[in-house]
Amino acid sequence: MNWITKFIKPRIKSLFKKRSSGSKETLWTTCECKNLVYKEDLFKNFSVCPTCGFHHKLSCEDRFKVFFDNKEYEIIKTPLPKDDPLRFIDTKKYTDRLKVAREKTNQSDAILIAEGKLKNIQVTVGAQNFDFIGGSVGAASGEAFVHGVQNAIDKKTPFVFFSCSGGQRMMESAISLMQMSRTVLAVNELKKKNLPYIIVMCNPTTGGVTGSFASLGDILIAEPKAIVAFAGRRVIESTVKEELPENFQTAEFVKEHGGIDLVVERKYLRSTVSTLISI
Repeated sequence: MNWITKFIKPRIKSLFKKRSSGSKETLWTTCECKNLVYKEDLFKNFSVCPTCGFHHKLSCEDRFKVFFDNKEYEIIKTPLPKDDPLRFIDTKKYTDRLKVAREKTNQSDAILIAEGKLKNIQVTVGAQNFDFIGGSVGAASGEAFVHGVQNAIDKKTPFVFFSCSGGQRMMESAISLMQMSRTVLAVNELKKKNLPYIIVMCNPTTGGVTGSFASLGDILIAEPKAIVAFAGRRVIESTVKEELPENFQTAEFVKEHGGIDLVVERKYLRSTVSTLISI
C-alpha cells in the first residue's frame, strides 16, 4: 500500500465527510434557478429567491413565524394515535421512517396546529411540513386537522390552513384514506358555525389532500408556481394520450381554469388573508 492510498485518500474522504455533516451550518443554499443564495438574504425575503422568485418550502414553525403577528403563537397539542397500526414494511420499517422524520423535523407528525393573532385578529392556523414523509396524511395528521377545526369552533376563530403534501400516507393504507372523509366532515362542522375557512396551497398540494379538505376553503389561495393537482402529470398524459401544456397544474394554470381564487406571493399573504377575514 503506497502513501497516497494509506494517507492522502482517507484524509480527503474525512474532509468531505466533515463538510457534508456540517452542511446545515453553511451560509449559502442553491435555488431551483441554479443560483447560490445567501441563506440570511433568503430568510429575510420570506424564503423566496430574490433572483427567480421561487418560493422555497417552509417548516410548520417557520410558516407560523412569518404569518403570525410578531412571530408570537402557541402550538396546540393534538392527539397522537398508535404508530404503525398495520406493521407496514417496504424497503424499511414504517416505524423507522417515522423515527427519521421526527428527528429531521422535530415534529411528531406532518401537521402542526397553532393559534395566535393575525393583524390583531385571533386565528387558528394549521400547516403541513413536506419534510415529514412528503407531508403525507395518516391517522395522526387527520387527528391534528380535526383537532384544529375543533379549536376554531370552540374559540370562534377563523381557520387558516397551509397545505403542502404529496397526499395520503401509503404506509397506513385504508386508515389513511379514511382521513379524507374525516377531514371533510370536520370542515362541514366549521362551516355550520359560519366560521371562515381559508386554504393556502403551497408547493406541492396533491393527491388526497387536494381531493379532500384542501379544496373546500371559502377562499382558495395558492403561492406562485405551486403545483396543485390530484393525479400526477405523467399519469394524466398516459391516460388522455395527449401532450399537456408546460404550465399544466401550476397555481396560475389552475386559477385561469377556475380551480382556485387567488395566487398570492408569500410576502402579501398576511395582508391578503387578514383582509378577507375582516370582511
